[in-house]
Amino acid sequence: MGKLSKRLQSILAMVPGAECAADVGTDHGYVPIWLVEQGICRRAIAMDVRKGPLQRARDHIREKGLEGYIETRLSDGLAALRPKEAQVIVIAGMGGNTMRRILEAGEEKVGEDTILILQPQSELLEFRQYLARRNYRLLAEDMVEEEGKFYPIMQVRRESAGGPEQEENICSESPGYGDFGKQRIELMYGPLLLKHKHPVLKEFLQRQQRKQEEIAAHLRSQALGAAGAERLNLLEQELAGIRCALEGYEKQ
Repeated sequence: MGKLSKRLQSILAMVPGAECAADVGTDHGYVPIWLVEQGICRRAIAMDVRKGPLQRARDHIREKGLEGYIETRLSDGLAALRPKEAQVIVIAGMGGNTMRRILEAGEEKVGEDTILILQPQSELLEFRQYLARRNYRLLAEDMVEEEGKFYPIMQVRRESAGGPEQEENICSESPGYGDFGKQRIELMYGPLLLKHKHPVLKEFLQRQQRKQEEIAAHLRSQALGAAGAERLNLLEQELAGIRCALEGYEKQ
């Protein structure tokens, strides 16, 4: 199987011990193989919507002699999973909108004690908003950089409506960050990443700041029409949010 990527290592580090884990979009099957080999989960279900990747997963599972512990299923999202069959569900390596669609369509498959390890590639603000609306509790967050790309990873659990308060929600309600609401900044960049001043998030914010400042400076030097002026306004709003987030790293 070779050395696992930093992204996969971070995802796997968030998986708690469980009887069964389901990997949605399993591709090569590395996640369920590792979980079973390391004794994190007694068995696993590798699922993918495409036949090719699922066959590759089967081949790797067979090579490891784990056919009795890892089942493969052709599945669009969580469709082939039985309700509450898996105590841990991993969904990684896809856009936030796709991930939201999978969770919406398979909502009945996720029990209140189910732990989800989620690694959305895009639409992060909108995806975190969805999780907050659907009462998912944020338990842990991480972020890794690999080959110039940044990957946020989150561990969440579905809470019953009106259930007991936990330490962290997807976002807090308290104000802060100057003119920007704390809730929006947290939804954009991750409440626990900000709270714990994650060094990789800081690197990401600094890189985004440099990139957006260059674009904004170029736009300011142009004679802008209505569309250009709107784009500049949006860029300046984003830059203000980045600066607010970075200010948190300077506070003790």
